Amino acid sequence: MPSHQLSLSFLNTHDRTISTLQHSMEPNVGTSQLINFNSSDTHTDTKIKIHSVEVETSTSPTLPEYHGVMVDHEDVRVEPLLNDNGGISVTWEDLWVTVSDIKGRRRPIVQGLTGYAQPGEVLAIMGPSGCGKTTLLDALAGTLGANTRHSSDILINGRKQALAYGTSAYVTQDETLLATLTVIEAVYYSAQFQLPNSMSKSEKKERAEITIREMGLHDCMNTRIGGWGTKGLSGGQRRRVSICIEILTRPKLLFLDEPMSGLDGAASYYVMSRITQLEQREGRTIIAAIHQPSSEVFELFDNLCLLSLGRVVYFGPASTTNEFFTSKGFIYPTLRNPADQFLRMINTDFDEDIEHGSNGKVAKEEVIDILVTSYNSSDSHQRVKRQVSDICRKGGGSLETSTSHASFFTQCLVLTKRSSVNMSRDVGYYWLRLAMYIALAVSLGTLYYDVGTSYSSIQPRGALLMFIASFLTFMAIGDFPSFVEDMKVFEVERLNGHYGTTAFIIGNTLSSVPYLLLISLISGALAYYLTGLQKGFEHFVYFDLVLFTCMMLVESLMMTVASIVPNFLMGIIAGGGIQGLMMLGSGFFRLPNDLPKLLWKYPVHYIAFQKYAYQGLYKNDFEGLYFSSDQTGGLDVMISGEEILRDEFQVEMGYSKWDDLGILLGMVVVYRVLFLVIIKSVEKVKPVISNCYCSSHELIFFFPLVNHMS
Repeated sequence: MPSHQLSLSFLNTHDRTISTLQHSMEPNVGTSQLINFNSSDTHTDTKIKIHSVEVETSTSPTLPEYHGVMVDHEDVRVEPLLNDNGGISVTWEDLWVTVSDIKGRRRPIVQGLTGYAQPGEVLAIMGPSGCGKTTLLDALAGTLGANTRHSSDILINGRKQALAYGTSAYVTQDETLLATLTVIEAVYYSAQFQLPNSMSKSEKKERAEITIREMGLHDCMNTRIGGWGTKGLSGGQRRRVSICIEILTRPKLLFLDEPMSGLDGAASYYVMSRITQLEQREGRTIIAAIHQPSSEVFELFDNLCLLSLGRVVYFGPASTTNEFFTSKGFIYPTLRNPADQFLRMINTDFDEDIEHGSNGKVAKEEVIDILVTSYNSSDSHQRVKRQVSDICRKGGGSLETSTSHASFFTQCLVLTKRSSVNMSRDVGYYWLRLAMYIALAVSLGTLYYDVGTSYSSIQPRGALLMFIASFLTFMAIGDFPSFVEDMKVFEVERLNGHYGTTAFIIGNTLSSVPYLLLISLISGALAYYLTGLQKGFEHFVYFDLVLFTCMMLVESLMMTVASIVPNFLMGIIAGGGIQGLMMLGSGFFRLPNDLPKLLWKYPVHYIAFQKYAYQGLYKNDFEGLYFSSDQTGGLDVMISGEEILRDEFQVEMGYSKWDDLGILLGMVVVYRVLFLVIIKSVEKVKPVISNCYCSSHELIFFFPLVNHMS
């Protein structure tokens, strides 16, 4: 076989310069040959092998790495060495992603995609809104919704295997950070429960500080993150904090969903340049869904996947995208941002004609059909398929299956500390409620001041205790918006496997106890002693315990509501409605014996926590007291509190007030466990049901749809 003069172009990923090597080689199948490639600034030995994907570089740690990017013969492919340093390659072939509509039919979002992502490279997924960028990213990351399915295997290092904790991370588009924490606190707390117990606290803190410096945040390390209503970090800085938290475990695979959303051009470039520096230095595989990058950011991408209407318009090196479009006869100004021009051509939201060489103008739909058809029949598509085949054939090492989290106890402890700090700094969480409770307690104290023990005081005492057990604890829903923000952070951190649901519930519960105790003690003391309820410290202790337990119970109820209705406005309406229903059936507005048996007596009366709060507070205040009455012809008759409880309020006297408190505490546990069960159900049960449902409809709807589109 005659020799070929090969032109090997190498990209210096440190300063983005290109060096070229001319070499004669006989491209025999399966042979390899060592080529000494001498760059202008370093000496690097590079081995290439024909018909395989291999390049080895032997540089010192201080020297830039070189990656082969192009050759002038189609049978010779030179790429970075794959997976020898523990890197992760991702491949997908003929990938379809479908979603179930309201009629149960399968509608395609992503159609027949083939592509790959390799270590040390940034793959940018671009396209107009609604083209399937985030769906493709979710499919590759394994985070598709319950009603969404993909029809092709996504291979990791050439095989089907799960991504273990610490090997991958997903940075979502929404910035879900606790606004009250500083940068170092947010990253360090995350490091404590993400990194294993084998690392000391000093090592974890050092890892957090190094990561912060890597993302250029050292100058604002002690600045609070901030959010709505509070000034803090800029949008670009918050985005980098999110990335810091996800790369603490040094994942080899990083997914980014719109990392430049809401950022200006300078901030976008700075964020992406920091990310690409990490990719170059650590051999990380980065897959990012990008909406519309600047020209400077576009130059940072290694490969580009351009989508329109869920179909591939182009996949290949970002630097050759211009050549692909011009080769198809599409004309656009050369002094403009290429990303803007690509997106303008394939955006179907606006009806527009595009210049197409000598053929004049072509409509948008026709442009996309031309580009998709041209790509599918192009050499670029064939190279992508060969590359996918080569990566799968070479494969790589199996990923670690063991996790490297901190222990469950450490996770609970750190989450408790973090939640407590957040609660202490968030004025709306408990401090505003404390002021409101004090105002209500003073109002009750002045309204029912020294209520007395006359016959006429019986109903006011009952009304006072009812208001405390119902409406005073009802105000506990005021922290729902803050809890919803915590839930957003929890969902993102759980998505990336930072900790489990049980640890989150324990941390949230333990951190809230001191604040609820403080609120119940101060407001409870004011209401109790100003109104002159039954004297005795033990009676006040019981009164305060019921108030504390009811507030915690309402918070537990709202946690359960938040797991079902994440929108805080709808959650407050739903939670308030549930409590209002329970109040009506609790036995005060209508006595228990007068309640309609259907619904109100069974089951509302027995599941309403206010019933047990009323009865416990009634027993605590009335038992042992005697009330004077002149209703019998002027004779002063003493009526015992037990008679009033039995005859006036129809209280169940078969058990003590401590049993009522025990039932309330049990309901707290039940609601917290219910919250855990709902979260676990959404996490595990719903996808299983959805998969069964999708399987039953896929043969009916999916294949006819594919045939129709083909």
